[in-house]
Order: sequence, then structure tokens, then C-alpha cells
Amino acid sequence: MATSSTRPGVVIAAFAISLAIGLMGVLFLVGGFRSNTPVSSIGGPFQLTDQTGATVTEKNLQGKPTLMFFGFTHCPDICPTSLFEISEILRAMGPDAGRINAYFVSVDPERDTQPVMKDYLQSFDPHLKGLTGSPEAIAKMIKAYRVYAKKVPLKDGDYTMDHTAAVYLLDREGRFVVPFNLKQTPQQAATDLKRYF
Repeated sequence: MATSSTRPGVVIAAFAISLAIGLMGVLFLVGGFRSNTPVSSIGGPFQLTDQTGATVTEKNLQGKPTLMFFGFTHCPDICPTSLFEISEILRAMGPDAGRINAYFVSVDPERDTQPVMKDYLQSFDPHLKGLTGSPEAIAKMIKAYRVYAKKVPLKDGDYTMDHTAAVYLLDREGRFVVPFNLKQTPQQAATDLKRYF
């Protein structure tokens, strides 16, 4: 049983707890607990096909960090160089390479069919998956990921593609984090990636 000497302490403690709960309620209602980190507007639902014919959606990004590069198989220099650098990082990761997703997304679905992607990717690390699909599906993903891609006619009647050349790093929830820096050693890049496991 509480004595008269301890009763004021109990009353003050109860008042302090009530005040704290009330303040938390007010902060919640006015949005005071919102994160200062802006929600990324890069990314969204997609449905494409990898080089083996398997369907890949945004759900495949869950649970692992992801490297994602947009390009095309007829690219003369930037794309093969970037894919080679990603392959070197995957090799440097050793057994941990299976703990990340690595995707090469075509911006040229007209030429980059599933068999073409399969043949092209044989020159790179086997963990790297190529994604393609219908022009509409590719256009939807390009828009969702804020990728610049434009067909540029050539004099001989052929065409090339201008496109964003950044490598996207996505976290384990599939949310964009930063453009990933390929201009470091494969060992440094592998160590950097392991922070997102």
C-alpha cells in the first residue's frame, strides 16, 4: 500500500507519462515522425523475360541488393565495358556473388530478343541476367526507372541507341539507393556491395 509520502511521486510520474503519450500522439497526427529521407521515385512494377525465358518482375528484387544496368547488345563500347566491369565485381565476390542480383536490361527490344540476349551474355559472368520484353514492357520499365533511351538512325539505314549509362544500386527491398561506382577496383566494389547484404 502506498504511503502519503510516495503518493506525490506516483502522481507526477503518471502525469509525465500521460504528457509523453499525448505529445507522441500530436507528433504522429501532424507528421512529426515522418522520415526525412525522401522516398525514391525510381523503380516500380515490371514484367520482363531473362535470357533463359524465365519471367522476372519487381518481386525478384526482394531479399538481395541489386545492380541494374540499361543498355543494348549492339552497343559498341559502353555496354560491353560496363558489363565486363560488373562481371569482374561478381568474380571478386566469389561465393557471395549469389547473394546479389545483377541485371542487364535491354533498351532495344526490337533486336534484343531472348535468344540474342542469351548468346550475348555468354561472354560475361554467369550470375549476370539479361532482361528483355515487348516494346511496351520495356518502355514501361524505362519510364519507371527514369532511364533515358532514344533510337538514333544511322546513315546506312541501321540505328543505334542513346541511353543512360549509369549502374543502379537497389537495396534488399528493391529501392534505388545510388548510382553504383564502377570506377573502383573489383575488390573495393565487392566490399562496398557487401554492406547491403
